[in-house]
Amino acid sequence: MTRVGLVGYGSSGAGFHAPLLREAGLDLVAVVTGNPERADQARAENPGVVVVPDLAALVAVPDLDVVVVASPSGRHVEHAEALLEAGIAVVVDKPIATDAHQAQGLVDLAAGRGVPLTVFQNRRYDPEFATIRDLLHRGVLGELRRTEMRWDRWRPVPKDRWRERATAAEGGGLLLDLHTHLLDQVVLMHGPVATVYAELAAWTVTAEDDTFVALRHTDGYSTHLSASSVAGAPGPRARITGSAGTFLLGSAGGEPTAFHDADGGPGQHGWLVRGDEREAVLARSSDPADFYREVAAALASPDPQESMPVDPRDAVHVLAVIDAARISAADGRVVDVITPGEDPH
Repeated sequence: MTRVGLVGYGSSGAGFHAPLLREAGLDLVAVVTGNPERADQARAENPGVVVVPDLAALVAVPDLDVVVVASPSGRHVEHAEALLEAGIAVVVDKPIATDAHQAQGLVDLAAGRGVPLTVFQNRRYDPEFATIRDLLHRGVLGELRRTEMRWDRWRPVPKDRWRERATAAEGGGLLLDLHTHLLDQVVLMHGPVATVYAELAAWTVTAEDDTFVALRHTDGYSTHLSASSVAGAPGPRARITGSAGTFLLGSAGGEPTAFHDADGGPGQHGWLVRGDEREAVLARSSDPADFYREVAAALASPDPQESMPVDPRDAVHVLAVIDAARISAADGRVVDVITPGEDPH
């Protein structure tokens, strides 16, 4: 079995990574946490796991095949660097870093050390995204005109946790949280981003809690993305318009929809809309645990880095878009996206 260490056992480590590792059949052997309650939780949920207080103690655990970094986003680079220096393969939760240059530094370090590195982009494996990609692959919508995706929530009183208290440089805010999913998905669908225009606000938290970005992809295609924690009436999760109709995914604003789980699930379906005509679209099956099955297969392959499920350079580009979005919002202008490690020409 693939032996795994996990850095952090908070909402990400306990809520996402540990369950998916178990489901995928990997062996979670060690967890880093200094919180006694979380340590007890880790032991209860993962029989036989060793709980250690810090990264140095984790590195000393014998025969680790890979370590998952699920610490607060502002510490991802610090923790990933230490693991790569120790020669241990790393999965970093999104965002891989808080800006593109730090992310590229990790990619360069991993390549220089010959140590595999990948990024946990679990929303690539959502049934709703699998459904969208299937529709696009089959050309059901005809010639595409525009993609709109959003992730709205109603949290007028923010949660009391690091994500809401942290600055953007420390990993806080929706650009580094929800937009890393939205951007990753639209880049997979429509290719790299050339320019961005952004409007950002921080109404209730330290970093932004209300965001909009308009993207122009390198082929000229237009994408609009938004995320909000202060939306009392969330809009459709996705609206993709083409010459043959519009795909509508999820809504709390009155459009007919059978979606009852706004975060993704096997029972979901959306609508293919052509004026008054509405055709139900059943969700494609997709299993988020496949990410870790693919990590295990990559580690056993002749070229682990090439076989990893997520190329970390994808995450560098996503952060380059976010970096440009921050400049755009501050200056009120359209900004070119410059991705470190790539030829700007």
